[in-house]
Amino acid sequence: MKFIDGGICAVKGVSAWGVKQDKYGLALIRAEGSAAGVFTRNRVIAAPLILTREHLEGGRLSAVIANSGNANAFTGQEGIEDARDMAKLAAKGPGLDERTVAVASTGVIGHRLDLDIIRSQVGEVTAGLTDLADGSTAAARAIMTTDTFAKEAAVELPDGTRIGGIAKGSGMIAPNMGTMLAFLYTDAAMDAGELGKYLKRAVDKSFNMVVVDGDTSTNDMALITATGQMDHAVGHTTGNKMGGTTGHTIGHTNPEEFGHGLEAVCTKLARMIARDGEGATRLIEARVTGAGSESDAVLAAKAVIRSPLVKSAIFGRDPNWGRVVAAVGYSGAEMEQDCISLAFASDHSSVMLVEKGRIVSTLEDKLKEIMGSEEVIIRVDLGVGSGCATAWGCDLSYDYVRINAEYTT
Repeated sequence: MKFIDGGICAVKGVSAWGVKQDKYGLALIRAEGSAAGVFTRNRVIAAPLILTREHLEGGRLSAVIANSGNANAFTGQEGIEDARDMAKLAAKGPGLDERTVAVASTGVIGHRLDLDIIRSQVGEVTAGLTDLADGSTAAARAIMTTDTFAKEAAVELPDGTRIGGIAKGSGMIAPNMGTMLAFLYTDAAMDAGELGKYLKRAVDKSFNMVVVDGDTSTNDMALITATGQMDHAVGHTTGNKMGGTTGHTIGHTNPEEFGHGLEAVCTKLARMIARDGEGATRLIEARVTGAGSESDAVLAAKAVIRSPLVKSAIFGRDPNWGRVVAAVGYSGAEMEQDCISLAFASDHSSVMLVEKGRIVSTLEDKLKEIMGSEEVIIRVDLGVGSGCATAWGCDLSYDYVRINAEYTT
C-alpha cells in the first residue's frame, strides 16, 4: 500500500468541484455506486442527515452535495425541505435520481439555509466537475469552515485498488461518530453491507479517536461510495474535464488489504483534523498499551486527549505530567498505580517519567522541549494486559476561546 496524490479524484469514477464565497461554500461530488454511511449520535440531528439516511436505504449513491456556512440544523420540517431542494439541485442536468443524492451541511446551527446562495453557486460547481486532482482539492476547500487547510488523502493497494477521501473538521469535534464531514470513495466492487462493515471499523480506529474540544456536532457524517471501476493495472489513467471513465474491468479486491487501506486514509484525515483543531498549535497523540482490554485502552487514550488540563499544559509547555496520570485514573479503565508507566516523546526526543509506578525522571527542561514540538506523543503503559489504542487531539490555546467567542459575530 502506498499513499498517492489526488484525494477522491484518484479513484476511478469520481468527479468533483467546489466554490467558496466568503464563508459560504458549495461542493459537488459525482460517483455512482453502492454506498454506506455513519452519522452523529447527537440527539439533535441536522436535516441533511435525516434526508441522507433516508436516501441511503437503497444502498446506492450517485452524488454528494455539501454546503458550508450554514448547518441547516434545528430547522424543523422546513430544513428537511431545504435539504431536499439541495438534492434536486445536485440531480438536475445529468438526469440523476434525487433519491440517490446525499446532502451535507456545516456551519451555524439554528438558521435556515439561504437557498438563493446555493442556487447561485450550483451552476459554477456543476460546470467545473473534473476527475483531475484539482477537483478533489476544490471540493475539500469548499466545505471548510474554521479549518485552516484542505484535508485530502488517498492510497493505492498492491492490486491497484484505490481509496480516497476528503474531510473537514476543526471545532465541535469529539469521538462519537462521525466527528466531522468525511466523503470517502473507492473503485473496488463491494456491496453496501460490506462497505458499512469496513467503514464502521475504520471510523472506530480513526475519526472516533479524535478529540478537539469534547463537543459532538449535530451534522457529523462519514460516507463511502464504491464505484466498482477498479482494474488490476496499477497506475491512474489521465483524467478528463467532465470525469468520464470507460472500459475498466472490475477486479476483486483483497478484503484484508482494503480494510487496512480504508483505515489508513481515515487515520490520515483524522490526524489532519486533530492538527487543525481551532486555535491549535500542536498535535497530541496518546498511545496506550498494556490495558486490560482494547476498550479500556480506548477509554484511557480518549481521557488523556480530552482533558483540558493536559491540553492547556501542552500549550503552555508546563511539565505538569501528573495531569496525564490523573486523566487515566478517572477514565474508567482498569489500572493499578503501581503498574503504570509514562513517557513523552517527539520526533527527535523522548523522556521516561514513570516506570511501573515509580518516578524515574524529573528532567523538566527536556519535557518542556518535547511539549514545544509540533507533534507531542504521550505513551502510557497500564501494565495490566495487552489492550492498546491511539487517540489524537490538540492543545487548548487562547485562540480557541477567541474563535468560538466570535463565531457568529
